[in-house]
Amino acid sequence: MIWLEAMGLETIELETIGAALQMAVFGLLAVITVFFAIFVVIAKDVVRAGLALILCMFGIAALYILLNAQFLGVIQVLIYIGAIGVLILFAVMLTKREIGGEPGAD
Repeated sequence: MIWLEAMGLETIELETIGAALQMAVFGLLAVITVFFAIFVVIAKDVVRAGLALILCMFGIAALYILLNAQFLGVIQVLIYIGAIGVLILFAVMLTKREIGGEPGAD
């Protein structure tokens, strides 16, 4: 801790640094989660929107874990990502799409 004293930072406690780091990580995760949520709404490709939804749900689970709600974070991963996200992706991938443009354009 000599280097802290040399910089004049001996009054900073480690709890304060830890709290500031936790707030920074929380803010970064919140911004990333909101970015993926907006991408879900504006994406033109449904598969990419489904993948962005899964990433958004991962961000929500990480936020739950940061807020000391580990049970909710695990449930978020198991139910929403594991079940709902995979269900959405399989439903999108198994639907038949017309290859080569709009139907009747011949």
